[in-house]
Amino acid sequence: MKYNITVIPGDGIGPEVTEQAKKVLRAVGNVFDHTFLFTETLMGACAIDKTGNPLPDETIELCKKSDAILFGAIGDPKYDNDPTAKVRPEQGLLRLRKELGLFCNVRPVKAYDTLLHNSPLKKDRIEGTDITIYRELTGGIYFGIKELSDDGKHAFDGCSYTVEEIERMAHLAFQAAQKRRKKLTLVDKANVLETSRLWRKAVTALAKQYPDVEVDFLFVDNAAMQLILNPKQFDVILTENLFGDILSDEASVIGGSIGLLASASVGKENALFEPIHGSFPQAKGKDIANPLASILSAAMLLEHLGLMQEAKVVEVAVQKSLELGITTEDINSENPFSTSKVGDFIADYIYNQEDSDMNFQNIHMGQSTII
Repeated sequence: MKYNITVIPGDGIGPEVTEQAKKVLRAVGNVFDHTFLFTETLMGACAIDKTGNPLPDETIELCKKSDAILFGAIGDPKYDNDPTAKVRPEQGLLRLRKELGLFCNVRPVKAYDTLLHNSPLKKDRIEGTDITIYRELTGGIYFGIKELSDDGKHAFDGCSYTVEEIERMAHLAFQAAQKRRKKLTLVDKANVLETSRLWRKAVTALAKQYPDVEVDFLFVDNAAMQLILNPKQFDVILTENLFGDILSDEASVIGGSIGLLASASVGKENALFEPIHGSFPQAKGKDIANPLASILSAAMLLEHLGLMQEAKVVEVAVQKSLELGITTEDINSENPFSTSKVGDFIADYIYNQEDSDMNFQNIHMGQSTII
C-alpha cells in the first residue's frame, strides 16, 4: 500500500525526533511492503521566520490531502519569553486543529516496568498503570471569546460547548473503553461550571448506548489528586480541552519521562500524530532528545491507517529498547545513547527482530545497524 504522509518537523527538537519516526516508518514499509511518501512543510516559529505566518496556507492544503500528518514540536524562546508578541507559534497549531476539525486528542499513559524507578511516584502506586486520556480539542476556553479592556485591567475568556461537540467526543471514548477494560471516567467541574454540567448530562444520557461500560464522574481537582494517589483505577478518561491539557501533562510523570508520551489528534477526515513534549530548545541540534514519543506517535499513525500488526511491531521495538537500556539521557543518564542511535536501534529491530538481543553489543561498539 502507498500512503501520503505530511511531515511538520516544527521547532526545536521537532526535526530531530521526527526524523527518527520517519526512519522507523521506512523500516516498517520495507518489511511489510508499504510505501510511505513524506512531504515536509512548515508550521510554528520556523514558519513565522520564513513567511511571517505560523501556519502557511500551503501547509493546510498539504495536510488536507494527506493520509495522515506527523508533527514534531512547536515553540521558540523568542516567542515564549515575549508575552506581547502578536504572532505566536502556537497560533499555528490551534488554527490547524480548527481547520482540519481535529476535535479529539488521544493520549496513552503507560507505566513501563523497566522505568518504574524513573518516576518520582512510588512503584507500588504506578505499577500496572495503563490509561488513555480523551481530550476535547477544538472547543472550550481555548477557542472561546477573548476580551481585554481598553485600560488593560480586565480580561475575559469565554468557555462554550454544545451537546454535539460533547457527544462526538464521548462516542469515541466509549468505543475505546469497550476495547479496553470497559471503564470510563468523565472529569469535569460540574459543581461550579455550567459547561461541565452539560458535559455530565450529555455523557450520562449517551452511556445508555454503552451498557457494557462502567461510567463514573470526578471533579477535576479530585481527579488530579487521584492520578497521583492511585492512577491504576483509571482506564479511559474523558474530559474537556483545558482539563485534558493539564491532566495529561500531570500524568506524564507516571511513565518516568515525558519523552515517552505519544498522542493523536483526530477528526472525521484528518488525523495528526505528535509527541506531547515541547520543542525543548536547550537540546536543539545536540542529538540528545528522546525520540520514543515521536516513534510511538508513528505507531498510533499506523493504527489509524489500519496497520495493526505494523503498529504492534513498533511498540515491541520500543519496549525492547527500554529493556536493553538503549535510550537517551533523560532515561539512561549513566550510559545514554543519542537520538539517532535510538532511532537506528528501533529501525534495526524491525528489520531483524530475532537477532536484536544477540547483537546488543554491536550497538555499544558504535554500529548503527544490527547484523
